[in-house]
Amino acid sequence: MKPKHLFFTIVFLLFTGSFFAQTATLKGIILNENNLPIENVNITFENTGTQTNANGFYLLNIPANKNVTVTFTHLSHKKITSTFNLKNGEEVEFNPVMSATIEQIATVIVTNTSRKEVEGIVTLKPETIRKIPGANAGVENLLMTLPGVSNNNELSTQYSVRGGNYDENLVYVNGIQVYRPFLIRSGQQEGLSFVNTNLVQNVDFSAGGFQAKYGDKLSSVLDITYKTPYEFEANADLSLLGASISVENTSKNNKFSGIVGLRYRDNSLLVDAKETETNFNPVFADAQGFFTYKFSSKFHLSFLGNASLNKYNYQPQTRQTNFGTLTDPIALLVYYSGQEKDQYQTLFGAFKGSYFVNDNLNLQLTASTYHTTEEEYFDILAQYRLGEVNSNIGDEDLGEVEFSEGVGSQLNHGRNDLDALITNIEHKGDLSIKGHRIEWAFKYTNEDIRDRLVEWEVIDSAGFSIRPPKTTPINEQPYAPYTGPLVPYQNVRTTNNTTINRFQAYAQWSKRSSIGNSDVWYNAGIRAHNWTVSGEGIATNTQTVYSPRAQFAIKPDWEKDMLFRVAGGLYYQPPFYRELRDSAGVVQPNVKAQKSFHVVLGNDYSFKMWDRPFKLTTEMYYKGLSQVNTYTLENVRIRYRANNDAKAYAYGLDMRLNGEFVPGTESWFSFGYLKTAENLNNRGYIARPTDQRLKFAALFQDYVPNLPSLKVYLNLVYNTGLPGGSPSYADPYVYQNRLPDYKRADLGLQYVLVDAKKQFNKGWKKPFKELSFGFEIFNMFDVQNSITNTWVRDVYSKTQYAIPNYLTPRVFNVRTRIKL
Repeated sequence: MKPKHLFFTIVFLLFTGSFFAQTATLKGIILNENNLPIENVNITFENTGTQTNANGFYLLNIPANKNVTVTFTHLSHKKITSTFNLKNGEEVEFNPVMSATIEQIATVIVTNTSRKEVEGIVTLKPETIRKIPGANAGVENLLMTLPGVSNNNELSTQYSVRGGNYDENLVYVNGIQVYRPFLIRSGQQEGLSFVNTNLVQNVDFSAGGFQAKYGDKLSSVLDITYKTPYEFEANADLSLLGASISVENTSKNNKFSGIVGLRYRDNSLLVDAKETETNFNPVFADAQGFFTYKFSSKFHLSFLGNASLNKYNYQPQTRQTNFGTLTDPIALLVYYSGQEKDQYQTLFGAFKGSYFVNDNLNLQLTASTYHTTEEEYFDILAQYRLGEVNSNIGDEDLGEVEFSEGVGSQLNHGRNDLDALITNIEHKGDLSIKGHRIEWAFKYTNEDIRDRLVEWEVIDSAGFSIRPPKTTPINEQPYAPYTGPLVPYQNVRTTNNTTINRFQAYAQWSKRSSIGNSDVWYNAGIRAHNWTVSGEGIATNTQTVYSPRAQFAIKPDWEKDMLFRVAGGLYYQPPFYRELRDSAGVVQPNVKAQKSFHVVLGNDYSFKMWDRPFKLTTEMYYKGLSQVNTYTLENVRIRYRANNDAKAYAYGLDMRLNGEFVPGTESWFSFGYLKTAENLNNRGYIARPTDQRLKFAALFQDYVPNLPSLKVYLNLVYNTGLPGGSPSYADPYVYQNRLPDYKRADLGLQYVLVDAKKQFNKGWKKPFKELSFGFEIFNMFDVQNSITNTWVRDVYSKTQYAIPNYLTPRVFNVRTRIKL
């Protein structure tokens, strides 16, 4: 075994395997001018080849890391010759259209430099997404391994990018913007992400400096494309956390295609492993479908639909949390009564018509509707005891509470309802003229939101109700009686019926050119966004913003494969409903759009190490923010102050090295440095709630020597601690402590019985295209990570203790993946 290979074996406690032949996969569908599949097309390179089936589909394995010329021939159509240079293990879809009357393009070169790299977009392979272990496996799980992307809660699929919060990220599926539920306050309530990984064909992600064609958010874009099927296929992913099943097929004439996915998730395995004993009965389920009908070669109509039902029934019973130091250990014992019942039901549907006028002009019209009804009902009484812990080693009462320093109770009540209907209609156009590409769009959105918030909290310490902070007269209990009225410690009561109408438009221009022998790419565009807020008891307010953006990239004619790019512009985030609602639940229609001047400098360096391809991506960025809408962050719930009372900045460095550390598999290592701070009302700069200073992550794929069917997947994340853990009412200038660092390692082992390289023509394995069994270890080193604190008052010393709320410990899971 090579020394460098052995190094990674020691670091990750994994075995690396013997070398396979370096190959890549070329596949696709060959159509004629009428967009119908062509059968028996010969696809050849050197002395090897294959043919298309009745649906025009082909699959061809070719050598990797060198130029390979592939020829497509048919008796009644013109020959096509294309040259490919693919990475080891890479899978590329190539769908040529064969003509019977005109000459074909002589040569098409597919190389490692793509339009997405020029735009600073990271592309994630769907197969990698489906294999990597995680408590919330999927697209978002893989995003956490990228530099600049953070999440300190494995139960949540939400993420923060370069100092932004969870509401600052755009998510598109097939070019249609999708939304998340509003009322969710903790990761264990979330259930399923909108994105169904079994349906995914392509995943693109930009962490900043994105083009004008993407919407008005400050931080990132996640652009998902679902599959367009070319033959029958069925997938199943089964584990102790739930199941996911999908089926796809196409009609005989290839005009109609569809893919349907069903998912069910049960977080009991994770929640039952936490320190709080509960009766937990969740139901997270959804059904999605994507269908396309090709009326002709020029007009296609597609439908994307989703129906989701999340029910969360939570009945805590007891909890014991030990904290403090070795010399002064303290324990919190809590006895609960009551329950929480939440329900989130969402329906989403979108029709998209695509009209291909000619090779240079494409037009689209999309209409979509998103409807969510959400209920959050809870009455939970927590009676606690705070005491000293027996720390005498060898004592039979070791770990038991011997003396109570404080007792009390806390009652939380909530009756929150939300009904939101969001309707969009959008036109997009794409025109190419002599090397220039022009894109434009017009979009209208209506948001009708009906919201009721009723939340209050009563805190009792030693039989005395504690009044809210900063109230008069001062409560001196228990030393002096208090005769005033009893009021909740926190109280929010409001009803909002709000309507927001939005008009959006963009236009952008792109061109590829050259300066000397160097290739260059240009992009410039502008967005306009006009919105009007109105409603019952709400003063109507209208605002408009303009967002210019630009990108430039150059690939010098150097011996070393380098790509340099710069991107930036003025980015606005017009407030969504949650950003209009202040900490008391009242809608503030005059809230302005948050504004960010954004600059990104990037470099891609592609090279070979150990005769295998690698790439080092480096990006430096700076954001200058104004009209900042400050907020508090508790678990995943964001409460805005809704007064644009701050300015802020964020800057940092992101680096990622990816390549074939083990032959035939892609792995990467990420590093991120971030500093972000805000200045509220000119009181000085302090760390923002998302100031995740350092980030290290690794995604490693391997196989066992002499047993290559046993695959190993390792997902490592280390994030330094976030500011926070303070009560929501605390002054952030007074409380600037940080939560502990977040450290997590997830390990997956899969034994592959059938895959693309191991096919069987007989026996029970014959029907399978893929079949694997394995198990996963979440939080492999059993690290105690915490995301928030519970604040408990000691009545005698008048001290409030911060009790960490720990996330999941080490958990074992079994998993099976099947493809037919």
